[in-house]
Amino acid sequence: MTDTAPTAPPPPTQVTLTDGRVEIAPGAPAPTGPYANEDLLPVPVEKRTWTTYNFSALWVGMAHNTASWTLASGLIAVGMDWKQAVLTIALANVIVLIPMLLTGHAGPKYGIPFPVFARASFGIRGANLPAVVRALVACGWFGIQTWIGGEAIYFLAGKLVGSGWTDAAKVGGYAWTMWLSFAIFWALQVVIIYRGMETIRRFENWAAPFVLVGAFVMLWWMSDQAGGFGPLLDQPSKLGWGPDFWKLFAPALMGMIGFWSTLSLNIPDFTRYGKSQKAQTWGQALGLPTTMTLFAFLSVMVTSGSQAVYGEAIWDPVQLAAKTDNTVGLLFALVTVLVATLSVNVAANLVSPAFDFSNIAPRKISFRAGALATCVLGVLIFPWKLYSDPQGYIFTWLGLVGGLLGTVAGILIADYWILRRAKLDLTDLYRTGGRYWYEGGWNWRAVVAFVVGGVLAVGGASFKPLIDGRPVPALAGLADYGWAVGLGTSMVLYLVLMAARGRDRTLV
Repeated sequence: MTDTAPTAPPPPTQVTLTDGRVEIAPGAPAPTGPYANEDLLPVPVEKRTWTTYNFSALWVGMAHNTASWTLASGLIAVGMDWKQAVLTIALANVIVLIPMLLTGHAGPKYGIPFPVFARASFGIRGANLPAVVRALVACGWFGIQTWIGGEAIYFLAGKLVGSGWTDAAKVGGYAWTMWLSFAIFWALQVVIIYRGMETIRRFENWAAPFVLVGAFVMLWWMSDQAGGFGPLLDQPSKLGWGPDFWKLFAPALMGMIGFWSTLSLNIPDFTRYGKSQKAQTWGQALGLPTTMTLFAFLSVMVTSGSQAVYGEAIWDPVQLAAKTDNTVGLLFALVTVLVATLSVNVAANLVSPAFDFSNIAPRKISFRAGALATCVLGVLIFPWKLYSDPQGYIFTWLGLVGGLLGTVAGILIADYWILRRAKLDLTDLYRTGGRYWYEGGWNWRAVVAFVVGGVLAVGGASFKPLIDGRPVPALAGLADYGWAVGLGTSMVLYLVLMAARGRDRTLV
């Protein structure tokens, strides 16, 4: 018999650096095929450059917007005082920070976006389910925020040009100049997103402090109108600290958590550019709960002040700014609203669906094409009609779909942290027949956990005015806790179903 040389082990396809970050091994071919494109591939380590400040600025830019402002002032409108409103929002954002950091971990470690991260649990094809759900929510919000931004341009130009602008001939129920303002704001966002993620990073860096200064200016103006900070702080709670408050506290807390439940899923779209885990962890910890709490404080102070000065709580910052006779002050306020809306819309409502749509057909849809599709869909949903009926869209459809996203977060966290111990095979995330292929590209266990968790989370909620009543009246008691119910149920069920399958090649 002749001796045979031992077979050399295959070269590694990925390498782990000393700081824990992982990338495709030098010299190894990048993943190719129908499930890969340049935008979905792992970001090389040398291009993961976002620092703690970049992530903090991102959150400042996203949190300081009209929707966040009205979120806080809305708690005043239902009877809370400023202490109760700030407490509710602060606690909610500390809670939502936890899944944000857990799902965000895969970003700087592997350099992958959310839809690719979801392939590990849902399957390479199945990841399109949570990705499309997340993308549709973003399209809805993109259209509405673009309409709000168009309104800011419309009012701003009207102040500069005069009544000839604001009283222009109407088309479809709105002045043609309003349609033009909407188109201008839409095009401005297309330009920013088309230039790529680096442009977004630079924009958020300067937009964040500008919007923050604008909020403080509005607080200073309102305190001056009210004769000091005393009247802003003295507005009493209509609920007290008894049963009436605690009955409202739980659903209000879930609502505040649900506000950022979307970003708790697709945060890897941003953290994949992180310089380190420390950068994304500290950046988000410093940026999200502190920013939302501070902005909530400013919002409720100004809203309380409007109640003291005008006899009613004015929650819309544009309407409140219109109360001033100071032209410079009004222009500054409207520009601040414009920058704030642009900041949150580009970051929160364009980046995610761009990656999500690209994941559907990676070889045909690039990041830019996905972003453009989002922009087009944001118009086709007729946001001017949706915005005129917030009960039917914002608080029903978007609220319910947003509640479903908690179930996705539960599955992602269970799979990545409990089953895989934060270990992924980069090449297999893009490969047919690999460990994440499951059955035909779908992991039906994740789908079952998603469906069951979703039914329990939103089945007992009111769908008015879409339909009368509740789909599953017996689950009405869970409706106020939808996000937590969905996350907890899907996490446990997914782990049970995967345990029944046994440990095999699907786990690294």
